[in-house]
Amino acid sequence: MGYRILETEDIAGYLRERGHWGADEPHVREVSDGNMNRVFLATSTDGTRGLAVKQALPWVRVAGPSWPMSPERADAEARAYEQVTKVAPDKIPAIHGYDSDNYALVMEDMSDLQVLRTVLNDGAAYGPDTSRRIGEFVAQLSFATSDFGMPSADRKALIAASVSPELCKITEDVVLSEPYLAHEHNHWHPGLDDLAAAFRSDPRLRTEVAELRHLFMTSAQALLHGDLHTGSVMVGAREGAPVVRVFDPEFSFVGPIGFDLGLYWANTLVSQARASALGAEGDHGDQLRLSWDAFRAEFRRLWPTRVDAFFDDAYLDRFLDRVWTESLGFAGAEIVRRVIGFAHLTDLTTLPDPVPASRRALLLGRELIIRRAEFTGPEDVRAAVRSLA
Repeated sequence: MGYRILETEDIAGYLRERGHWGADEPHVREVSDGNMNRVFLATSTDGTRGLAVKQALPWVRVAGPSWPMSPERADAEARAYEQVTKVAPDKIPAIHGYDSDNYALVMEDMSDLQVLRTVLNDGAAYGPDTSRRIGEFVAQLSFATSDFGMPSADRKALIAASVSPELCKITEDVVLSEPYLAHEHNHWHPGLDDLAAAFRSDPRLRTEVAELRHLFMTSAQALLHGDLHTGSVMVGAREGAPVVRVFDPEFSFVGPIGFDLGLYWANTLVSQARASALGAEGDHGDQLRLSWDAFRAEFRRLWPTRVDAFFDDAYLDRFLDRVWTESLGFAGAEIVRRVIGFAHLTDLTTLPDPVPASRRALLLGRELIIRRAEFTGPEDVRAAVRSLA
């Protein structure tokens, strides 16, 4: 059977065809929320069972057929989940099956959890586990799929299988070039006209972003999530224990480790800007440090298992220093694009007056890009945030 676009009324039969549901009739609803795909939830009448079906459309969901996009991006997501399942199964939704003909994943129902961005926008805290587990997630996935944790032949096969030119091109353009050019995708609040113009005419800034863009295009360090932001994390509690689930790795490819960390840091820093604007900073200021400390500690814990002993402990220190610096640069670029580029963050757009916080975020983004080599640790970033308050 060829590819078919699933509708709400198809889901019950589809799940039965795939062997995921019995004879009883589930309640099915569409819960699509992201930019790219459709998501359906099937729940038993007594509420004790549930499954999610996520299908990649042949276009960007929020734009429709006017923006074509290969549904093969779902293959990348399925491959990423397969790799993460080997090393961090507790940090992703349980995957029950992948239908490569219809580019559809059947996975755990996470409707009892909340999207991290929504939690933060509602004024709640990250809590002590969220950023720590994100840091561990990046370390576990990146170490296992790097030359440190994977034999060379397997690595080459992974790189070949994970090539994603269409989605990488989106990142190269939307995050790492368009905000610094006159482009139809860009938009911003009129109160940011001066900064948007200044960023486009800043040769030093453009050169530094060009370096980050080239790094993104050429550095095949490890398998990435590729779109790791606060909208790609679900949080909550089950049986009294905190739960963190990373999802939506459809932009996954083999690239620079710092990109995943940078995207997450950018989103934590913007959420901090929102909290500060509302006078409720809470634990926002600790999240970059918590995730970096957890990443670094987990990477060091895994280091003795490396497959190539030629890389010694002194090299690990140098490697982690470079990941830190590159992560800061990518964080800055993500902040900039989320304010004057494409796909803005509700963290800022839903503020009563988004301009002051947006200006501070933009200026911080520029600092992280331009001065990334000068920041030696999280305290330097905190100092930069304070200086812009």
